[in-house]
Parts: sequence; structure tokens; C-alpha cells
Amino acid sequence: MDKLEVDVEKERKEILNAFRGLLRAVKDRTRENTKRIRKAFDVAVEAHKDMRRKSGEPYIYHPISVARIVAEEIGLGTTSVVCALLHDTVEDTHITLDDIEDLFGKEPRRIIDGLTKIPEVFDENASIQAENFRKMILTISDDIRVVLIKLADRLHNMRTLGSMQADKRLKIASETKFLYAPLAHRLGLYSFKTELEDLCLKHTETEIYQQIENNLKSTQEVRNRFIRRFVQPIREALMHEGYIFDIKARTKSVSSIWRKMQSKGVPFEEVFDLFAIRIIVDTPIELEKPDCWRIYSIVTDFYQPNPDRLRDWISTPRANGYESLHTTVMSPQGKWVEVQIRSKRMDEIAEKGLAAHYKYKEDKSEDTKFDRWLAEIRDLMESPDFSALDFVNEFKMNLFTEEIYVFTPKGDLRVLPVNATILDFAYDIHTHLGNTCIGAKVNNKLVPLSHQLHNGDQVEIIVSEKQKPSDDWLKFVVSARAKQKIKNTLQDIKKQVIEDGKEILERKLKQLNIKNNHENLTLLVKFYEVLNLNELYFRIPKGKIDLSKLRELENKNGNLSIEKKSQKIPKDKHELDVYPKINKKDDVLIIGEDFKNIHYRLAKCCNPIPGDTVFGFITINEGIKIHRNNCPNAEHMMSKMAYRCIKAKWKQSELIAHLASIRLVGIDNVGIVNKVTEIISNQHNVNMKSIFFEAVDGLFEGKIKVLVYDKEHLQQLSQQFEMIEGVKRVERWDTQEDELVVD
Repeated sequence: MDKLEVDVEKERKEILNAFRGLLRAVKDRTRENTKRIRKAFDVAVEAHKDMRRKSGEPYIYHPISVARIVAEEIGLGTTSVVCALLHDTVEDTHITLDDIEDLFGKEPRRIIDGLTKIPEVFDENASIQAENFRKMILTISDDIRVVLIKLADRLHNMRTLGSMQADKRLKIASETKFLYAPLAHRLGLYSFKTELEDLCLKHTETEIYQQIENNLKSTQEVRNRFIRRFVQPIREALMHEGYIFDIKARTKSVSSIWRKMQSKGVPFEEVFDLFAIRIIVDTPIELEKPDCWRIYSIVTDFYQPNPDRLRDWISTPRANGYESLHTTVMSPQGKWVEVQIRSKRMDEIAEKGLAAHYKYKEDKSEDTKFDRWLAEIRDLMESPDFSALDFVNEFKMNLFTEEIYVFTPKGDLRVLPVNATILDFAYDIHTHLGNTCIGAKVNNKLVPLSHQLHNGDQVEIIVSEKQKPSDDWLKFVVSARAKQKIKNTLQDIKKQVIEDGKEILERKLKQLNIKNNHENLTLLVKFYEVLNLNELYFRIPKGKIDLSKLRELENKNGNLSIEKKSQKIPKDKHELDVYPKINKKDDVLIIGEDFKNIHYRLAKCCNPIPGDTVFGFITINEGIKIHRNNCPNAEHMMSKMAYRCIKAKWKQSELIAHLASIRLVGIDNVGIVNKVTEIISNQHNVNMKSIFFEAVDGLFEGKIKVLVYDKEHLQQLSQQFEMIEGVKRVERWDTQEDELVVD
């Protein structure tokens, strides 16, 4: 037997072992269910037999892994496992949806159809990622399993992302961070959300990820000793009370620590809440609430609580079903520690999300917060003119991580996003109430439409039938539901104005004996310098079109003509259409060389310099802009408009100075500014463009713009700054001068 045959036999055994591991993970496994899963496995193995992943391993490992995540980590049943095994067959092999229905039935067909991507066709005005995401989300109200399997698919792809090319890794990671991680959070899959965010950071900010991970490992033993001492008195008290419980310590995720470091502007050593203590009590559902509060009382007998950090998600669960009691207490060592108290049932919901308590509930009429969220998603699709990118924008807004709870005059509870206004509340209740809203009484105090609501507010909407929405209202709302209702109403109003304008123009043409035909109307569009006929109709009732000027036109037997003169016709927004000139798969833009006569420049939002990993983004009318891969706008561009991103790299030979910005933070010592400027002028011979220093309460912050040759040059300068006594932190600073063009 030759080596190839030995490898094939070895692979076959490994695939069967992986399948057996999957079967062990299925919780509802009966003889009949096992037969269905085996049948799906056989179909998938045969369909994917000649396919391999980028890593070189047989492709079948991917669907097996996705199916195992579905069974083991989400807890779904046989039908979901079958669909996970088959999820790529329709898209990548000869198998059709009809084949799926013949072999497994209508339900798996519908789920796999929702998981199958739209074929990629060239369309510069639409993002394929956005279309595919919209298609998947549209199935959410019919069967949530589509989204859960897709999240499992995305999680496994992210776990194995290392075998992909660098530019592909960045695009997939950006899309995951932008849409899939927030979606997992909204569905209550906190472990998925955390792992997805960590994997995104690992592939987009590798050095930062490794540094934080190493710091966590080096401080683990100290943390463990602290936790043992902290929980000991609580454990003894709970045992004395006779509770059946478990205490776990959950370390903050790498991505969460990085967010805290960024938002607070502190290094790793100053992130104090690196972990949380979780107390899980095994108690009947009717005793959950009193037992959790009793345990809270026991914890606060030993440690002083922070009254501002108490979160009661038991009395009022989050919209994704999350229930828990959170408090932050002071330890004897002077450190704040978060303690989470929940029942075993609550913990399962927290780990497995809505799949744990929503899946296939018998009472489909039960009105849950999740059902209301689904209704909002359906509202997003009401407008036939709603593009895929619009949908993704609004859906992203709808993935709220924080909510507030407000009350109607009769005491009914409404859940709204943080920063929601009076208009958000009005539209949450009814479209007509929103459209006619002129203000409100909040806690019996009169407030305007733009007033932001807070937890516990009681709101009474004031209406007038004369009221109509305006474009300004879109600035006052944050919920996707309210925005879409306003847009729909504005569109209806605009249609009515257009109809009125059409009638006015028809009467005027008749009065002047001008024919109402296509040729004359086209000429009027040019004459009045508007974009199209509807714009002409719309402007007439608004008084922005002077119809008396019609007399200036030459009228021969009802046909209009105009003298040839320079007409100021609006430019087509796609005047600089560079898409057809670029082969995104093979082309690489070399910065410093000509690129197909297409204009390109460095983006001001991140000021890339040689040595930075970069990419090109095709704008509408400014050519190509070069951005750093970790630009604040990169995630937005790569996740939603990957079809407009191209590979780019620096030309090696030329030494050209580029603008870079540095931020310094430290103790305000005498002469600190002088030392900084001395390094710039004397030691590095670097040109300084601007310098700004500010000191508050003994601390200083400095922002410096300098011209450097490349990333290494900038790092050398930063290292010199770090050696100055009193300087605690030196970091690159993005100026955020450039607005992202996404039209």
C-alpha cells in the first residue's frame, strides 16, 4: 500500500472519529434521529469528497465542526444538526434544494435555503455581503435556527481563519466584528460574542492581542489566589444556609480588556475589573428571585456594595432574555469585584441564549421581548426601496447592547434603546401616534420631541392632527423602527407633493398651449437644472420653480425648444467610475507608482505611513484612498463594502516624509515640553508640523504632528519619548480629519 493510500485511509478514520464525536454531542439522539444524521453525513461526505479547505484538510471537517457547535455549544436538535452538515452542499456542490427536500423534507430545505448565499454577480451599487446578510435575517422570524447555524458556521470559520490570506482574514474579521458578534450578543449567545470578538482582535491587531494574552497568563496565579480568598467566606455562608450552588470566576475577555484600555485611556496594569465572580444556585423557578436576593444579602454582609453598580436583570430581563443580578463590591484589598448571581436556568439562557428558552415554544402567540424585536426587523423591510446596505445600517443600529425601561401613563412597560427620545417612544407604540406627536409630558413635566428618556420615566404623548414628520425628525430618533416609520411617512408625503406639482405643471402647460409630452418634459428638466422629472414636480409646490419662465422658451405649435447655451447640468455622481478598470483579485496598488492612471491619495482619518499594513478604498469621486488596516473606518469599509477594497503596499525604494501624529500622557514636570521638542529637533532631525500640550491636576497630555519616513522611524521617535522622566504612555494618535465617503 503506497503512502497516498495510507493517508486516505487515515483521513477516513479521522473523519469517522469526528462524526462519532458529533453523535455523542447530540442530546435528543434516538435510533431514528441517528439514522437521519448518518444519512446527512453520508450525503455531505459524498458531495464534498473532492474538496479541501485552505489548510489542506478535507472540507467535510468544516460541516462536521459546525454541526458539533450547533449541538454542543447551542444545544439545538437533530434537524439543526442535519442542516449544519448539509449547509454548504447547495452552494458548493451539485446538490439542489429539490434534492434536499426529497431526501430530508421541507423544513431542512427552508433552513438550508436561508443559509445559501446569493450568487456573486458584479454590481457596483450593491454589496454582496449585505445582500446575503439581509437574506439570512429575513428568515429569522420564520425559523431562528437559520441564524443560529450561520453563527456556528461563522464561529468555526473564525477559529480556522489562520489558513486564509492576510487580506481575506481582515475582511472576514471586519465583517464578523461589525455584524455577527453584535448579532450573537442580541441573541443572548454571550460565549459566541466574546469568542468572535477575541478572534477578530487576534487577526486585526495581532500584537495587541498577544500582549494582553501574555499579561493575563503572567498575572493568573496572583488572580487565582485573590479569588480563593474572596469567595471563601461566601462559600461557607451559602453552605451553612443549605444552598446547592456553584461559584465560578470568569476572566474578562481579551477584546473586552482592550476596549476598556481604549475607552479609559489606561494601560493593562490599570484595568482593575479583570474578572467577575458568578454564583449559580440550583433552585426551583418559583424560588429563583427570593433566593438570588438572599444570596445578594449574604455577599453584602461580607463586602461593601457600590450602590451605583447594582443591576437587577431578574425583575426586568434584557430584550435577549438575559436574567441575572449584578453587584460590584469592595474587597479587603481595596479592589472592586463584580458579583453575578443567577439560577441554573438563568445561567443556561446566558450561555446558550434564546435557543435555550425560545426555540420552538409551543405557544407561538406568546408575546416576548424577542418577538417584539423580530417585529421591528420586519418593519425594516416595509419599504420596497430599502437597499441591502440601508438594511444592514439599520439592523446594526437595532443590535442594541443596552436598553432603558420606560412606562406609559397606564403603567405598561416599554423597552427602548439607550438615548431614545420622545419620538422613539411614540413610534414604539403606534405609527400614527409618532406621526402626530408634538411633544410629551415626562413625569408630568412638558418636554420637546428631542428630549432623551431615562430609566423609569413615565411618558404621556401629546398629539395634533395637524402635525407632520419632517427630515429633522431623523436626527431625534435612535431606534431603527422609528427611523423607518419616519422615512416611510416622508416618502408618502413626497409622493403627494409630486402629484400636486404634476397637476400644477399640467395646468400651466395647457394654459400656454404647450404639449405635455416626453420631449417637452425632458427639455424642462434641463431648463430648470434639476436631476429628474420627479424633482421638478416636487419643487413646483414648494415655490422653488418659477413657471413664469416658461414664456422665455420658444414655442412652435406646442413644441418647446431652447437656444444652445452652456447648461449647468448636474454631474453624474459616478463620473469617476474606476470599477471596470480594476481586477480586485490580482491587482495590487503600489504606493508611489502610477496605478492605471487612477488618482489615489493617503486618507487623513488614519494618516498611513510606510511600514503600516494598508489597503485601498475606491471612493465615488475622489479616486482611491489609502487606509491603514487598523483605521477607525476600516471595519466599516471591509465589512459592508469589501467589493470596493483593493490590496495595496508601499514602494520600497523611495524615502518620502509622511505626516504622523503622536499622543503623550504623563506627570506634569517642569521642562517636559522642552525635552520633547529637543528630541524632535536634535536627535532625530524630524520636521515638526504642530505641537499641543495641556496640563490638568498634575497630569499632562501632548499631541504632536511630525513628518517621518516610515513606521520604524516613528517607533524610534516614540521610544525616545518613553525615556523622558514623567512620560507614562506614548501612542499613535488618529486625527479623524477625513470624513468617510460611503455613497
